[in-house]
Amino acid sequence: MSTTVEAEVTGEGIVNDGNLNTAQAHTSRKGKTMYWDFLYPLVSGFCSVRHGLAFIMHFCNFSILTQQMNMSIAIPAMVNNTALPSLPNASTEKPPTESQDNWNETLKEFKVVAAMYDWSPEIQGIILSSLNFGSFLAPIPSVFLVELFGAKYLTGAGIFISSVLNLFIPLAADTGVTLLIVLRVIQGLVQNIFCLGSVLGCFIIFLAGGHICQTIGWPYVFYIFAALDNGGEKCSKESSCLQMEAILICAFFQDSPPGWSLPIKDMLKSLPLWSILIFHFTDYWHFFLITMYTPIYINSVLQANIRDSGILSALPFASASIFIVLEGLLADFLLSRKILKLITIRKLFTTIGVLFPAALSVSLFWVRSSFSTTMVFLMLSSVIKSLIQSGAFVSFLDIAPRYSALLRGLTQIFSYMAGAISPTVAGFLIEQDSEFGWRNVFLLAAVVGISGLVFYLIFAQAEVQDWAKRRHSPTCEQI
Repeated sequence: MSTTVEAEVTGEGIVNDGNLNTAQAHTSRKGKTMYWDFLYPLVSGFCSVRHGLAFIMHFCNFSILTQQMNMSIAIPAMVNNTALPSLPNASTEKPPTESQDNWNETLKEFKVVAAMYDWSPEIQGIILSSLNFGSFLAPIPSVFLVELFGAKYLTGAGIFISSVLNLFIPLAADTGVTLLIVLRVIQGLVQNIFCLGSVLGCFIIFLAGGHICQTIGWPYVFYIFAALDNGGEKCSKESSCLQMEAILICAFFQDSPPGWSLPIKDMLKSLPLWSILIFHFTDYWHFFLITMYTPIYINSVLQANIRDSGILSALPFASASIFIVLEGLLADFLLSRKILKLITIRKLFTTIGVLFPAALSVSLFWVRSSFSTTMVFLMLSSVIKSLIQSGAFVSFLDIAPRYSALLRGLTQIFSYMAGAISPTVAGFLIEQDSEFGWRNVFLLAAVVGISGLVFYLIFAQAEVQDWAKRRHSPTCEQI
């Protein structure tokens, strides 16, 4: 099914066919080492391919996350009184901002700048979830689309289409909630067929989005970021030397003739694999809850205005984006110095990354009277949760590195399924119980997350599974 790219190999090395489209290396380790040692320093030195690729993908992730999260920051400004009831005895410690005194005046200005809608908490939950209603199906057709068009063209087209759809969200909202939900379902399919988000995107959209809503109106959140994110479509096509380095990497690891089959039955019976998939569902339940509802929680419970809720919502993601790198270095240090085994690192980081944020999230209900304590809890929760990035979230590389792309797609399916359910359930709970709704939301998220953690701790492994130890290697697919 896959498109195999090949080129002639002579005793002198890899033959360039003029387009640098294909490569096939000698099967001997000696031959591969010779080509790699000679060519890789040249490519990496002149083109800095890995750094360029990392930057391009980072920008793509940033672009798509701003589009995924813009509804979260805009929805408090789109609805009357946010339609989310404040909890009794809510925050008595107000945000230290001058604009808090002019909150009522700001609300009046919103009505002049942009329309407002009478959406119940349940409807808001459905709107927030709608982006993921079809997303769990996206990894399936994306495999075939990449084969047909190539990754960079698919990525560029996806960002462009999603940006165009973003421009129509204000019009769709004015037409009716049904059309808005349909548009977001389509947008979610387009977004998640090629890209997974980044915490930096959450930080930027929350930081700037609240200010945009308060100054020029919520529709401009969608207009501005739609225009900016079109840059991601152009950036995704700037690949200069990417193909060359990919060819060399592929040639280095190619150690057997083409031909391989997918061990579906063995994968279905693999408990280590299921532990990863189930954990992705349970943990992303909490992730989508936090990313979608943090601005709403700060606005409705802490009584912060729209601009301040955006800035405050950005702080946890800013903290996470910094510490996620440090925590990765810590995991590498523990492993390289042989202080802890790989499976111990995976399970330890995952346990801390689930239990502590769960406890902090549940505690939010009881510290809601203190604005500063709430913000500290949110920031600590986000920082500690990033430990999972060096834990369960990369475990699929441990058990089946050969099938890492496929397993990555499977984890996305389970993640998006959680994103399609979690915000809807949260909106339902908040509408059903105005006093204890938020408490129930956090308690449920904690129970779901801990259940996934227990399953992971029991069945997770860090060794390559038997079904992933095939003698036949996949050929280098089209890049």
